[in-house]
Amino acid sequence: MECDPVEDPHEPQHSVTKSASAASNNTVMPELTLLLTGDRNSIEIGTKNILLDHDEQTNVEQFSAKLYDLCGRHISVINMLGLPNIDRVPLNQGIHAFLLLVPYGQHNSHYKSRVQLLEKTFGRGFLSYVMTVVTHESNEKCEGALADLKANSSFAEKRYHTCTRTMTDEKEIVSLLEKIDVMVSENDHQSYSRLTCVQNKDQKEHLDHNSYKEERVGTEEEMEISTEVTSGPSETKGKEEEMEISTEVTSGPSETKGKGTVDVEKEIETLLSRLHLQDKLQQKLSPADFLKIGPPVKPSNDTCEKELAYTFLQTLLALDYRARHILVKQESPEVSHSQSAPVSDSTDTDDNDLDEFFNTDEDSDQSKQTHVHPMDVQMAVFHCSDSFLKQDMVKKLSQCQYALPLLVPDPVTMDIECPLWTLRQIIKTWKVTEINDKDTITMKSMPICKAETPMVSFFRLGSLSQSKSHLMNSLINDTHSTFFHRNCKGSTKSRHLMDGVAEIAWYFPAGNPNDSFTDCIAFCNLHGDALMTEKQHEILIDKSSVNVVFVPTTQKSTAVLSALLKSPKPLIILVADKDCGGVEKKPGKYIVGLKERSQSDVAEELKMTIKKTLSGPHTSFQLESMSKVSGVRVDEDDPVCQKGKSAAMKILNLLQGMDISKIKEKFLPCQGNLWHEWCRIKKELYHLQGNIEKEKSQKEQALTQIRQEQCSVSHTNLMKSFTESLLSLPSTHKEYFLKWMQILIDALSTDDLASILQRYDEKWSEVLALKNEHDKSPLLDRKQNELEQISKELQSATFGLEHIFREMGQIYEAHKSQKKQTHNRQTDWSKYPELAADLMISGHPMELMDGDAGYAPLTWISSVLEEVIRKLGDQTVFVLSVLGVQSSGKSTMLNAMFGLQFAVSAGRYTKGAFMQLIKVSEEIRNYLKLKFDYFLVVDTEGLRAVELAGNTTTHHDNELSTFFVGLGNMTLINIFGENSAEMQDVLQIVVQAFMRMKKVKLSPSCVFVHQNVSDIGAAEKNMDGKRRLQEKLDDMAQLAAKEEDCDVKCFSDVIAFDVQKDVKYFAQLWEGSPPMAPPNPRYSENVQELKHIILSKASQSSGITLSYLKRKIQDLWNALMNEQFVFSFKNTLEIAVYRKFEVQYATWTWTLRSNMLTIENQLHTRIENGKLDVVENSYLFTEMSKTFEKIKEEMNLYFEDKRDKDMLVQWRGRFEQKIKEFHEEQVEGVKKTLDEVVQQKKARKKLDDKKTEFENKLLQKSKELAHSLKDKAKEEELKSQFNTVWGELVSELSAGIKPIEDITLEEDQISVLNLLGFEWGLIKECKDSNRYQVLSKLGHYSDYVNQKTQRDLSEESHESKKENKDTGKQGTDVLKSAFNYFKQVTGIVPTTQQKGNSDLSHEQIRSFISQVEQQSLKKIQTKPVATRGYRSTYLQEMAQNVQTKVTEFESQKPYALRKEFTVDLSLYVFDRAGRWLSQSHETYRKNNNAHTYSESKKDQYYSIFRSFWKGNSSAAVFGEMICENLKVSAVQAVCNKTAIDLAGEMRCSFPAFSGNRLNLEKHVLKSLAEKEDFKSFITYIRDPRSQAENFIKDEVHKYMFKEQSHKAQNILKNNVDDISEFVSKALFTATQEVKTQKGGTDMWMEQFSSLLKDKLTLDTISCQNFRDINNFDFLKEEIEKGLVPIKTEMSRLSLDKMKDFRLQPDQILIDQLCRCCWVTCPFCAAVCTNTLEDHSPDDHNVPFHRSGSVNGGGFKNTVEMSVDFCTTDVASDNSFYPDGVSEVSVPYKQYRTAGPRFANWRITPDESVLTYWTWFVCRFQQELENYYGRKFEGRGEIPSQWRTHTKQQAIESLDETYSA
Repeated sequence: MECDPVEDPHEPQHSVTKSASAASNNTVMPELTLLLTGDRNSIEIGTKNILLDHDEQTNVEQFSAKLYDLCGRHISVINMLGLPNIDRVPLNQGIHAFLLLVPYGQHNSHYKSRVQLLEKTFGRGFLSYVMTVVTHESNEKCEGALADLKANSSFAEKRYHTCTRTMTDEKEIVSLLEKIDVMVSENDHQSYSRLTCVQNKDQKEHLDHNSYKEERVGTEEEMEISTEVTSGPSETKGKEEEMEISTEVTSGPSETKGKGTVDVEKEIETLLSRLHLQDKLQQKLSPADFLKIGPPVKPSNDTCEKELAYTFLQTLLALDYRARHILVKQESPEVSHSQSAPVSDSTDTDDNDLDEFFNTDEDSDQSKQTHVHPMDVQMAVFHCSDSFLKQDMVKKLSQCQYALPLLVPDPVTMDIECPLWTLRQIIKTWKVTEINDKDTITMKSMPICKAETPMVSFFRLGSLSQSKSHLMNSLINDTHSTFFHRNCKGSTKSRHLMDGVAEIAWYFPAGNPNDSFTDCIAFCNLHGDALMTEKQHEILIDKSSVNVVFVPTTQKSTAVLSALLKSPKPLIILVADKDCGGVEKKPGKYIVGLKERSQSDVAEELKMTIKKTLSGPHTSFQLESMSKVSGVRVDEDDPVCQKGKSAAMKILNLLQGMDISKIKEKFLPCQGNLWHEWCRIKKELYHLQGNIEKEKSQKEQALTQIRQEQCSVSHTNLMKSFTESLLSLPSTHKEYFLKWMQILIDALSTDDLASILQRYDEKWSEVLALKNEHDKSPLLDRKQNELEQISKELQSATFGLEHIFREMGQIYEAHKSQKKQTHNRQTDWSKYPELAADLMISGHPMELMDGDAGYAPLTWISSVLEEVIRKLGDQTVFVLSVLGVQSSGKSTMLNAMFGLQFAVSAGRYTKGAFMQLIKVSEEIRNYLKLKFDYFLVVDTEGLRAVELAGNTTTHHDNELSTFFVGLGNMTLINIFGENSAEMQDVLQIVVQAFMRMKKVKLSPSCVFVHQNVSDIGAAEKNMDGKRRLQEKLDDMAQLAAKEEDCDVKCFSDVIAFDVQKDVKYFAQLWEGSPPMAPPNPRYSENVQELKHIILSKASQSSGITLSYLKRKIQDLWNALMNEQFVFSFKNTLEIAVYRKFEVQYATWTWTLRSNMLTIENQLHTRIENGKLDVVENSYLFTEMSKTFEKIKEEMNLYFEDKRDKDMLVQWRGRFEQKIKEFHEEQVEGVKKTLDEVVQQKKARKKLDDKKTEFENKLLQKSKELAHSLKDKAKEEELKSQFNTVWGELVSELSAGIKPIEDITLEEDQISVLNLLGFEWGLIKECKDSNRYQVLSKLGHYSDYVNQKTQRDLSEESHESKKENKDTGKQGTDVLKSAFNYFKQVTGIVPTTQQKGNSDLSHEQIRSFISQVEQQSLKKIQTKPVATRGYRSTYLQEMAQNVQTKVTEFESQKPYALRKEFTVDLSLYVFDRAGRWLSQSHETYRKNNNAHTYSESKKDQYYSIFRSFWKGNSSAAVFGEMICENLKVSAVQAVCNKTAIDLAGEMRCSFPAFSGNRLNLEKHVLKSLAEKEDFKSFITYIRDPRSQAENFIKDEVHKYMFKEQSHKAQNILKNNVDDISEFVSKALFTATQEVKTQKGGTDMWMEQFSSLLKDKLTLDTISCQNFRDINNFDFLKEEIEKGLVPIKTEMSRLSLDKMKDFRLQPDQILIDQLCRCCWVTCPFCAAVCTNTLEDHSPDDHNVPFHRSGSVNGGGFKNTVEMSVDFCTTDVASDNSFYPDGVSEVSVPYKQYRTAGPRFANWRITPDESVLTYWTWFVCRFQQELENYYGRKFEGRGEIPSQWRTHTKQQAIESLDETYSA
């Protein structure tokens, strides 16, 4: 190194930054300047650190504020901790002390390396300025540190100090400063300056020059140029002539040796800068930097230099060994890379130009940089990676069959490191051939660190033209460059990081005769001249079994060779200048000539020699032994790594000495037999038989018992230690801990597994041999049993980290199911999901399905995903799953594609399924505009498992494929090889899976991957292959369509598929035969091409949210447990989204309804005021348009902006149509209502005209009479006089009008029925019994039914025959009918397991009653009763219709209905219609009865008469009349408006009314449970709408009069205020208008009534008697005066008054909430909870069904009640009779085929039971038995578990289940 020139003292110095405590004067010079050097981690830098309170690494001097405060001195501190560029030390003013900080524990190695570097940089004189400071933790004691350092000659004890890492102890710092002062004093207060540096350096270079001489061997062209940049000349023993020094070339061909260490560091710094890694020596690269979805890797494309390192690593992680051959595109003319030569303009070819032509010196540019050496790239990435990325990198290098680093010099400190930790994860398998009579072959599998093998070490002494590395490759794999050599692509003369590196590779035999060696052998290659790397070659010589040395000549001897010759270890010397064959000069000492010999000959001779030397006794090498080599730093000695190891060893110590097959049984008991038994019982719940509820209850108890047992055995020492470590360790420690666990567990089991696998292989071969001989002797059975035993042993011995996580999942599930907390301070199981979520987020695979049990732990998975959502948010993911046969390379493909770590091995390794979360990089997300944040990659176990057979395989594979195809947004179908039979099996399985997805409305995409295809480059062959694949897919689609019962002609009908784009052919994985074959680069290219296809397709997907994924996993798995997947699948997220949408839809319909009610109110008032006589549809649509358009906008936003829009889109069109229909129905309904009002108004026009005339006359006569009696008559005589006038006028009004009488419905009903032929006695009996009133709610109808006689049946059979004959069908035989009748009467049925809904089909009769009722009510309501009055003929029509319907019903049934039924049904229909008839007739009577009208007006007109008598003015009397009119109208308006407002308030704020139909159902059930009234329950069961209406009425009443009476009263009061204000405004406006226009009373009245027309009705008042009014202000005052008591009276208005008016809040809410589907389940009578009344094509459904006993279900021809839930029934193997009398039963699993009532119901199997209905059955057992006439006995016995349920639990279950 050349130091910078001495600075001119007059030039400006480096800037000095002073602290606040220091003097502010810029001229203040430091009293003491300290420079900190050494390890950055030796101290903790922070605000409390006295010596260094900042983290800035700089070569700028800074005054220390803390030191100034401590001692009052200006001390400058320069922080250069961890910086490699020591040459940049600022020596301008001099350094008083170099503080060398080294951490305790690593103090010796750090001290040596740093002092060596500093000494080489500054010279030995520098040592007198060094103070060594050993730092330690506060709880540590530096015992032995001083003794260790004393062994170094450069160390001075008096310049030694110890200090805590925090450096917060003032005493320690003061003591340190005192020692520094002593040292400065001894140095005569001189500082170490630039001049001192130059002097020391000159002395050093002079010594170097005299110590060594340069020796050149041969010409430059013949020499192997060593690129090693050494720290300094090697110190050797012996004489100068025994040494050989190779010429070294670094930056260019003209530079040889003599470059200093500082130059080396500059070159390394430049190299890292060129690779864009300059900051990565400190801030290391980690796996997280690469574990993300980025663009596909394309190593063949040119890469710019700054991206070279990243491209190398990405290519390597993609398993492409061409990572070392990446082309670099030229970015600068200064970089040389195979550039084309410049072309001269001259065309002369004169001979004189030949010299110039061959002269290369003139134009050569020595300053040009060469491109970066490939191994420099590899080592630079290695140095800049953290320990975990190094592990991944080395693992991939090993898979690529590349040599691995064994000894690596640190580029900064030059310490030698052995990356033992980095190599820990590599596991290798090979076969050893023992040469004997049978050539026994033994398979071995173990971590390479533990393998004890011979090691052959290769060295080079000096420079040679032959390549050592190239020759070594010939020994290991002559077709692959295991070691990089000079002839490899991209090699350059210049390299900076490889010399001194020792690489190791192993030869692994395959057990073949042509193996180069019969056992595993390690080959070690020391790069560079061994003479220059003394430490490394000494270590390798010591560790090797055989040493192979390359020398240029034997004329010179060296100390190294001399030592090797004296060593007892075999030695092979390869001599460049000799041409002899192998000669054994001494025992074990060979010489082999290289001169003029082919490399293959030398290699063969070398192999033979190595074999010979190793055939005798030899030492073995084990990687783990490197940890004991002195002077070598082992990476796993890092404290963090050691803490992780110690935590792992604590656990592994528990397993020491145990049989591997017993570990899981002892330490992981929850996942063994207990878990497998739980899964078996759980699956059986979907295949129940017999008394299924009892059986189910028993199985559920068994499941609970298993969970309890799991809880009791869950706290093993292993799991306790493991989970405590996960909970307590910091994140970095935790990573090391998990890695160590994986490494140690693998090491524990690999060798045992290899042994078991070999025994399995041998036994399987024996079984096959016996089978081939068709030997069916007991020997075959015995061998098969032995094979099965080995198979079980293999499963028991398989033990990995995934099993521990599986145990965590089982512990969690067990405790959660029991809701138990752990005791005795055990680890809290509730934290397990968070631990697993952290690991999943950090990139660890998580088990999705347990392959051993064949079950997915849903509770565990859901909880883990919930924690992931809590930590990341509900991110959107794209799920990529892969399916294919076992051992087809699925995991390998995923690992290569995304750089994952799914376990791969020969045979079936992936058991079950694992999922791994990978973040999408911003780069690729923005470029492809991806709509999701993560990929979730799902790796699955293979199809067609060899351990399964026959139907088991098919069923298992169908389950797997359906689950993972349904789960994925995309599925990769992996086909291996060209076996057509195997391909057909796989295609059939996956096509059926896609068919199922289509039927359940899931639409994943797929890509077919055809691996291991020969000649994939032939385009014609690929096209033919695609054609054949398309044909097979179409055939399979047609086959699957038959099984799944759907119409499909080709695969494209099932899923969007393009055979040209969605099929990818893959080359075979290996380039040769394992275990020595590297991966095929073409395979890696295919993987990246596939990645491009996946990303392109993914860009068209929106992915799914993690919450949807969680639900989807549950939905798919639950459906899979049933045989009928399509009918069983329940997309819970879709249901939740739909339910949420229903709430929003209800809000929109309420907005429309509320607005329509307001419009109806206004128009109703106008009609009553005579201001409107025709209501046009166009007007109503116009009035509603603003609201409707707003709702359409809201709907559009809802569908577009919601994150669930992809799911909502399926309902968009239908609901847009539904809202339009609702809008139109509202308009039509209001028009119909208003048209009736108009008709009523017109119908009473004659009476209204008479009323007007009557009122005019009454006013005139009252006025005249009052004036005549004024001051004459007394108060008592007035009444008599008024009555006389009144009587005359009323007689005149009612002349010719017959009074309207009340109707007599009951008499008419009896008369009508008698006219139809029913006896008076029967009618009276039925009427008196009142049974008809509850006809629809009876438990059974046995009393109404007569069995048809055999003759009747025969006649019907004959008629049936006749009809069938006419239609070409064969009739039913009479004998068969008779036999069926006999079975009906005797009760003999074929099977005892079949059920009927009722023996006499009570449900059918009940349904018939409901139909007749609805039809009759609909028809009667078309009659004009309100406008024309009641007629008894209406009842007669109803009765005739009932009689006709009963006759039709009987004709279709095998039984007859008695007369009592027809009479009761008629009376029931009359009763239901009676209320409407009475109300309508009352309306007619009220509107058309003159007597009623006149009586209602008498008091009002007497009051007016008195006013006239008293002498009141016309204005006062007129005002009084108006106030009297307004009083009635205002109350009506207030009550109607309050009804709408109250309904709106409750609709928004009352919980029962503010949701969807399902929400209303929940609250109805709650209220029923709280009342515990059986009659109300029966009303609900038989007529759920009626009960819902009753519930709404009750809740509205409670709200108005009890719970929220204050709020309701406030609404009423506000409306009173609004109306009062409205009237006042109208009064003011009318008065002002009349005054302005100078109008009269008629004009005033017209104006006033016009202003009130939309809100208040105002009866017509004749103005002819009040035309004398001219003071309208006075009139206004009189009216205002009269309104005051009216307002006061209205303010005190009772809410009860609302009942007297047209609009009722409960009815408004009933119209809103009950306009939905009320169809009931044909099995249990559960009500469909769809908010839409007509929700076709969607099936009827309900979240939770009920016990069949709720609906009276029982076993045919018995009194046994059925307690089974239909959700359990449809999963069982039982059958039922659809109509109760048929002899043909239907399997429950095919219930949809049982008829129309069943076809449109979707009943998904569900083993869960709603506690509410189990409580109900137990609570009302006696009542149910009495009501239905059945007993809970025999097969209908109530399970004992049900009786434990309380009412409170029942109510709580509603919240839990309906909310979910």
